[in-house]
Amino acid sequence: MLIVETIARIRREHFIKGKTIKEIARDLKVSRNTVRKVLRSGETSFEYERQVQPRPKLGRWAVELDGLLAANAAKSAREQLTLIRIFEELRGRGYDGGYDAVRRYARRWSKERGQSTAAAYVPLSFAPGEAYQFDWSHEVVLLSGTTVMVKAAHVRLCHSRMLFVRAYPRETQEMVFDAHDRAFALFKGTCTRGIYDNMKTAVETIFVGKGRLYNRRFLQMCSHYLVDPVACTPASGWEKGQVENQVGLVRERFFTPRLRFKNLDELNAWLLDKCIAYAKAHRHPELVDQTIWEVFEAERPKLVPYAGRFDGFHAVTASVSKTCLVRFDNNKYSVAASAVGRPVEVQAYADRIVIRQDGRIVAEHPRSFGRGDTVYDPWHYVPVLARKPGALRNGAPFKDWVLPAAIERIRRKLASTDDGNRQMVDILNAVLTDGLPAVEAACAEALGHGVHSADVVLNILARQREPAPPANIMTPAALTLRHAPIADCARYDNLRRTI
Repeated sequence: MLIVETIARIRREHFIKGKTIKEIARDLKVSRNTVRKVLRSGETSFEYERQVQPRPKLGRWAVELDGLLAANAAKSAREQLTLIRIFEELRGRGYDGGYDAVRRYARRWSKERGQSTAAAYVPLSFAPGEAYQFDWSHEVVLLSGTTVMVKAAHVRLCHSRMLFVRAYPRETQEMVFDAHDRAFALFKGTCTRGIYDNMKTAVETIFVGKGRLYNRRFLQMCSHYLVDPVACTPASGWEKGQVENQVGLVRERFFTPRLRFKNLDELNAWLLDKCIAYAKAHRHPELVDQTIWEVFEAERPKLVPYAGRFDGFHAVTASVSKTCLVRFDNNKYSVAASAVGRPVEVQAYADRIVIRQDGRIVAEHPRSFGRGDTVYDPWHYVPVLARKPGALRNGAPFKDWVLPAAIERIRRKLASTDDGNRQMVDILNAVLTDGLPAVEAACAEALGHGVHSADVVLNILARQREPAPPANIMTPAALTLRHAPIADCARYDNLRRTI
């Protein structure tokens, strides 16, 4: 094979040293035709490619091999056969050649097919405030020393490339609502169009073309923020390529090496700072004389003004057990005792649970994302204690109950008396009518007088509820007495004699 070093030497020997073709052929031990070819063509390299590939054994099997390769390529990645399996299939049909010939043929077949089906794309351009893109990614972090898979919500403004990232424990609809609200609050506005993939929390049915049946609650959110949602073609990630690229960028720059935080709140605060710092430090890919943050600041006036927080919750109906508990998402939450016996509506937000009955809030708790957790609010069970005061000592909702200091001191003092539970229940029931600050002040006043009886505390509360004495009325000067009246009992004595 004629290598580039030999070609270079032939050219130097002839054009610099002036040697003849015969001399060069003799010195370098190559043919004269080869030397002539190099000198006449002026090329510095030659590549030989066989025009006709003889396949004495594979030739008549080429059609069948083409069919096997095409059928295999049409399968999903998980179901595709390896080349050795295809070779074995061909051998089973009667092919008696070697594997190497099949491998070379398959490589050339793949190369030719790749050239004929190579995808080309049109670069996209967006006006300020025209569109944003949304997507999810899965990232691994350490929270309180435990390895956790979090779901990162990504929002990207298409014009300025301003990014927003927030981590959640789930990809549920209420998380989608929360991510949009926090992103739009940061941007101080939103775009007229939102570009999404066909996630189940937004799209219920995919029709031919761009037709979509969107989720009702998702459409409510878009209506609140004045956004026109657009869903991509299935398996066409390039239609929202900016946020797809953001996923890789954030994974490389933010989540590598593996992050370590105490909880999700600390992680999200750090992610928000990183998003802003990245935008201020990096140039815009198109407007290279400005940073992403500077282009974002210029885009802000073109955004649709932020409409305020959308009441983004996922609602389900649930029943209330006799122990004042409602089951939701593999966990239990307590409700007010008055809600027992009738269904309630559980409104799940990204960070809390609100439970309503006939439009009235009967419970509100921080949301738990574990399994089998029970979240109590002891005040929900205080009305039940009026009938079962003994439950105050061993009731599950009252374990580790942190009360205000004065009420807790009263509770410890009453614990040593025979009817201490009953008296404490009377004090706790007063909180439901008078409020916690008033009862705490009454307990502090009772302790200041050296007593801790429930009767004393309730008496103090009763005195506080009595109306205040009427204010002094100013008497006009014309009606003011100039001489004080003198008591005269003589008229009374005369009256008595006449009887």
